Amino acid sequence: MTVPNTFIFYVSDAPASARFYAELFEMKPSFETPGFIAFDLAGGVQFAVWNREAERAVASRTSELCLALDGGREQIDRLFQEWQGKGVTLVEEPHDEPFGRTFVVADPDGNLIRVAPVD
Repeated sequence: MTVPNTFIFYVSDAPASARFYAELFEMKPSFETPGFIAFDLAGGVQFAVWNREAERAVASRTSELCLALDGGREQIDRLFQEWQGKGVTLVEEPHDEPFGRTFVVADPDGNLIRVAPVD
């Protein structure tokens, strides 16, 4: 069976975006070219940032990267405070949804990053 194994965000500056994600998630890239930089995630999955010209990238954001955390409400609120200290762009403050506590931030290109509890 074939399964997706790479998630890509289109960005205006791949090295700057890679630095943003490296600091935010405390990880190092596993593959780097001037315009495409990937990070290894769990289970053989990768997350990458790719320089794309504005006319080739999708203008509206219809997806988001989700970081699912163990530890419940306290862990999610703690990470929110930590990320605020890193100067992330806030999209949604921590709040409760039917699936649990969550918040959303954006990277420098407006790509969305949601933090939520493990299902």
